Amino acid sequence: MDSSQNASYQAGQTKGQAQEKAGNLAGKASNAAQSAKESCQEAGQQMRDKAQGACDAVKDKVGANK
Repeated sequence: MDSSQNASYQAGQTKGQAQEKAGNLAGKASNAAQSAKESCQEAGQQMRDKAQGACDAVKDKVGANK
């Protein structure tokens, strides 16, 4: 293998490694975004449940839940 072939090979290796790293980072970012989305949805559901409970408690106090 002459020096130009070796340089081309090395460039290809470097490019492949960079693409793999970029793909891994994109996957990690996607996973983090999905996790954040799920956390927000869970927090929202908990808030809705608490609000519904508070609303039901008020209705029970005023007798509107009959």
